[in-house]
Amino acid sequence: MTFVRDLLVVLALALAWAGPLSPAVAAEPLARVRAQVAQVPLLRGEFRQEKQVAGFRNPLRSSGRFLLARDKGVVWSTLAPFPSETVITQDRILSRQRDGSRRVEVDGRQQPGLRSINAMMFALMSGDTKALTAAFDVKEETGNGKGWRMTLSPRSRQLAQAFTSVRLAGDRYVRDVELREANGDVTRLHFEAMTETPATLTRDEAARFD
Repeated sequence: MTFVRDLLVVLALALAWAGPLSPAVAAEPLARVRAQVAQVPLLRGEFRQEKQVAGFRNPLRSSGRFLLARDKGVVWSTLAPFPSETVITQDRILSRQRDGSRRVEVDGRQQPGLRSINAMMFALMSGDTKALTAAFDVKEETGNGKGWRMTLSPRSRQLAQAFTSVRLAGDRYVRDVELREANGDVTRLHFEAMTETPATLTRDEAARFD
């Protein structure tokens, strides 16, 4: 599974057991994080992913680009080792392969909670602490004075059977994500080359959400 699909499984479980997203206010210790993280409607960047599968010596690596549009969803474009694309919107999760074929992974008509999954995905990648506290216990960690770090722990026993923690680190943006699964697998993701401009979707970017 790709990093995005791993996260979707985790988020779907989280929302199933934690209920719908609520306007929960983050605990006061997270005020410093909230003050630093940019809450922007549009963000582009690049990613590098490494997944260490329990029992295997060499990790699985991939890299590519991403696009987050708060009103649209997330486009996750893997360039290496094999081109592919995952588009997450309020209505569906769509996979595009390098041969141009498309496959709907999740249809919103069959999965009413997809809108919340989209919102939580954006919250995780943008460091939105208010949204994250609706499904996770969030704890800020002591840093080196530059940027911030936090650990997300599952609130329910059932969710803890799927993964043990998600760690985020960053500054104005989320830079690093580490997902530790209960089966021992560990996925690490690094974001870079992030930009908020242009402030609107290009015609090509908008078409990718169709």
